[in-house]
Amino acid sequence: MAEYSSILLEKAVDELAKLPGIGRKTALRLALHLLGEEKVVTDSLSQSLLNMRNNIVLCKKCYNISDSEHCSICSNPKRDNELLCVVADMRDVMAIERTGSFNGVYHVLGGVIDPINGISPNDLRIKELIDRSINENFREIILALPATIEGDTTNYYIFKMLQHFEGQITTIAKGIAVGDALEFADEVTLGRSIANRMPFNR
Repeated sequence: MAEYSSILLEKAVDELAKLPGIGRKTALRLALHLLGEEKVVTDSLSQSLLNMRNNIVLCKKCYNISDSEHCSICSNPKRDNELLCVVADMRDVMAIERTGSFNGVYHVLGGVIDPINGISPNDLRIKELIDRSINENFREIILALPATIEGDTTNYYIFKMLQHFEGQITTIAKGIAVGDALEFADEVTLGRSIANRMPFNR
């Protein structure tokens, strides 16, 4: 016996259920909610998703998500362009920005070194980071990577690659629990970890 009386509804549920954290019951609830809304609501949602997918690009400077060639952080003259924070991905930028405790700029690596899953230094934007450290006038580079074995490995690799850098290389304080990603840390803890950052030690 068919679970749904509409193939169109079933297809919508199937697609929604592909999203992380969304099971089929939640997907059905969302689909029925949208079905009950005015058409203009679903049209607006559909158009927003299409615009996001088709028009968002990576900032050519820091590799954060952006609506234009340079993101709103890199193009903001009020940011401290001599203070660089290195993060694994764009979610970490969002987490740090929510703390309101950092006024520098970012470099998004696109992940961390993870040999088990086939991610090598060449798969990350480490070369671009090295280029920036040479071509831009940073006084400090903060390594704000996850408190995991992979994050520590990446920190150490970057530190070795930055031997030419004459400024300070620091890492966030150990307020972040081992194994945690930055995006899951509460804002107060993450803010304190950045404020109380320490010189990087091998």
